[in-house]
Amino acid sequence: MTHKSKLCGFIIDCRTDDLGAAAAFWGRALGMEIRQLPAEEGEKYVRLVDRNSELHIEVQKVDHPSRVHLDIEADDIEAEVKRLEALGAKRVAQVHSWCVMEAPTGQRFCVVRRSSASFDAQANEWA
Repeated sequence: MTHKSKLCGFIIDCRTDDLGAAAAFWGRALGMEIRQLPAEEGEKYVRLVDRNSELHIEVQKVDHPSRVHLDIEADDIEAEVKRLEALGAKRVAQVHSWCVMEAPTGQRFCVVRRSSASFDAQANEWA
């Protein structure tokens, strides 16, 4: 059975008490509009809007050291996680509907459910 995946975007992890200020900085730095997210999600995440609608970029409030991580979107998260494990990545945690993983070189990244409008046209197909 095949599945598809592709780079979805980047999450800017910020160890901060002021998520709004962090998002304002990154929004201005990247020339992107800031979009507040609803309810509980908005307490931890702020969306930066890509004018070309190509990348999903969020500023996230975290307790670990600040870093940037990427997200890979997939139409079958479990199949993609298994494919990446076969390449040497390891599972770190299951969070809501996504899986946090670690590359063999130590970088963290997430496998998330497909959401971009360009997914079908741009995703890689894996056997």
